[in-house]
Amino acid sequence: MATYNKFQPWVEYMVEAANLQSDQFVVALTDTSPVNTYATLSQISQITNYANLSSRNITTNSSGQTGGTFSLALADLTMTASGTVGPFRYVVIYDDTVTSPSADPLVCWYDYGSSITMASGETFTIDFGANLFALT
Repeated sequence: MATYNKFQPWVEYMVEAANLQSDQFVVALTDTSPVNTYATLSQISQITNYANLSSRNITTNSSGQTGGTFSLALADLTMTASGTVGPFRYVVIYDDTVTSPSADPLVCWYDYGSSITMASGETFTIDFGANLFALT
């Protein structure tokens, strides 16, 4: 199972600039280990062959608070390769809607433990679990 890691600056972006109910979250793929103090997508060394991959846009299933805990639930994302994709080890989630104070703030990343290369026709599913995160 992939290991979840939070980008520390996301907490401030989430409070000051993001609208979690309507913002578009997107997947970025990299084979270079992210650093938890990175703030924006420009700091990530992404793979170069996204043209061989289906949509990386994530669907928000629900967001809201119950009993003082806010949760963001995302639909699992299955990406399909139409040519070689990768290698990548890390799946980064970023907010593609926020533009100020900086564009494309980083939310979190998953470490899959070793590099992955997809061949044409292969699929890769990202399981977000019950919630991407919960805020109490």
